[in-house]
Amino acid sequence: MNSPALECSDHITGTRESHVPRPTLTRILRRTGALTAAALATAVAFAGPAAAHTEVEAEGARALDQNVALTFTAESESGSAGISKLEVILPEGITPADITYKEGPEGWKLAPTSRGYTVSGPKLAVGKDAEYVVTVRQLPDTKSLVFKTLQTYSDGQVDRWIELDEESAGDDHGHGHPAPRLDLKAAAPGAKPVSPTPTEEPTSASPSPTTGAPSSPSAQAAADDTDGDDGIPVGVPIGIGAAVVVLGVGAWWLRSRRGGAA
Repeated sequence: MNSPALECSDHITGTRESHVPRPTLTRILRRTGALTAAALATAVAFAGPAAAHTEVEAEGARALDQNVALTFTAESESGSAGISKLEVILPEGITPADITYKEGPEGWKLAPTSRGYTVSGPKLAVGKDAEYVVTVRQLPDTKSLVFKTLQTYSDGQVDRWIELDEESAGDDHGHGHPAPRLDLKAAAPGAKPVSPTPTEEPTSASPSPTTGAPSSPSAQAAADDTDGDDGIPVGVPIGIGAAVVVLGVGAWWLRSRRGGAA
């Protein structure tokens, strides 16, 4: 016959082992997994899509080549507004006076700025990409050129394609916003720099399209923050924060369930 102490010990042990039945534990694990999946989905949703890109091309371009046509393509990311303006910050070695407008969307025009140029005009259809061509008087003697670009939509939204390679490395499927980059071949034998083009300061009297998107505080703020920006979309930290909150709620719920069962 078992002693009373042993029977009491068996009773306590059995109670502790069965306070969370296996079916209940399975349901808890499933719900926790569902909460984790929801948190990750929330983070991705807040980060927003960034599959589109802005690119620059010039077939066979070499350093010190003259009168080179550069083709820029800006892919649309908005599902509710059309592209109305593109602002380009020129790399070192190219001045606004070196750029001439060749072709682009109907009604669009080029205007020089203190650090590059803008091309703008009537808003494009929703979802339509913007493509235009400019001619550069001479490419500088370098291996690659980066053209930081601010892409403005008719509703004031601004996409900032300003990240350098080291900032977006390994993020081919993430939410990076790489700046358009043009790799150059070595200069042809005997190629030399031409005399600099006289620089003309932009004035308020410079003509600009009246049908383009008006300047907005958000666009100006994006332009002011271009240099030295870390390039991280605002939606990324918001999404991460939302994920942390959801996981915290799930952990609290799990602890309260265990406490109630005990």
